[in-house]
Amino acid sequence: MICPCARSRFRWLRQFCAMFCVLAGCCSIPASRAQDLDKPVQSIDEEITAFAYAPDGRIVFSVNRNLKTKLYDLEHDDIWIQDSGGKRRRIFEGQKFTRSNQPFSYIVDSFRWSPNGRMFLAELFTTAVVDDSGKTQDSSQTLLLEDNGKEIRIAKGDSLILDAADSFWLPDGGTIGYLSESVKPRQLFSLKFTRISLGVLPSVYEGRTFRDLAPLPGTSSTIAIEQDHSQTGPSRLQRLDLLSDDEMELATLDGYGGGLSVSPSGKKVAYFLDKEILEVRDLASPDHLARLRVGLGVIRWSPDESRILLKRAIEKKSGDLVWIDLPPLSPSSKGQEIPISQPQAIPILHGLTFRDFAISPDGRFLAVVITGKRNLLVFPLPR
Repeated sequence: MICPCARSRFRWLRQFCAMFCVLAGCCSIPASRAQDLDKPVQSIDEEITAFAYAPDGRIVFSVNRNLKTKLYDLEHDDIWIQDSGGKRRRIFEGQKFTRSNQPFSYIVDSFRWSPNGRMFLAELFTTAVVDDSGKTQDSSQTLLLEDNGKEIRIAKGDSLILDAADSFWLPDGGTIGYLSESVKPRQLFSLKFTRISLGVLPSVYEGRTFRDLAPLPGTSSTIAIEQDHSQTGPSRLQRLDLLSDDEMELATLDGYGGGLSVSPSGKKVAYFLDKEILEVRDLASPDHLARLRVGLGVIRWSPDESRILLKRAIEKKSGDLVWIDLPPLSPSSKGQEIPISQPQAIPILHGLTFRDFAISPDGRFLAVVITGKRNLLVFPLPR
């Protein structure tokens, strides 16, 4: 439920802004600009654990909910949807979500909408009690839901895909790909598939291991970082067709530090080589690339793909948001030294830190989860 608030919704945020300005020496910011954070176009005053934009601009989000039993304090997140006009409704009540007789906690880690915007995947990080001694086990699971909160049964069975991380929809809207842990803890994964009508499908990539993947928008292909099971060879950037054995090796990488991201048009890919260097590559001409020293973080592409919005912190950690202009992608041959640019980082929202962020599908708005209270605020996308 939406918590009532007798005082101004954003008093805490104004106090934080004022304190930040004093500590950082930024009191020269004009008052009109400093007040921009007080005027979001939408706000959700809840402790948000995850959120995602739907294709039509709606926002699905999960809210922290704690449950107490005789033996354990548990967390079972609720799930809500807010429409573009700000009207919201709870579609999934966490305390009613149970499996077996053993207690378990879960937190929603991420959401992924279906192509038609009528269903979504909720990735859950679960901690379950596995025996009477109180021993627990962590896992990633994916819950299938309609946008009205109804659970989607796979082959008329359960609505959960066990051991499923980074789940995504294929264009048919009925097939789901996901990563299943092969080398713990979360080092290497196998690529698997489930169809709602049939259940688990055979994978043409059985026996191969991957570090990461990012679906190509509107296609049955994905960009993947492949790594041999022994982790003795280099990481390889691959384009895989998920419905056949068609594949193309795009590049052998000098390293892989995470953050694989495909641009909205599907024409470019970006990833971190290490904790400092971001590499951007043209997917049609993989020898055309650029390297930027920006520091490890989480990226979102601008609508025109000319720059990225970088949160200077890893997933689920707080960091400031900065625009990074992307240089032209230049051809590079094997053995040639690749220059590394150091672009200017342009801060937005007064350099405040945020836990999570997303750009709306139409490129007009920026949603952020603020540090501390984890409320969600939506602003016009800063230029």
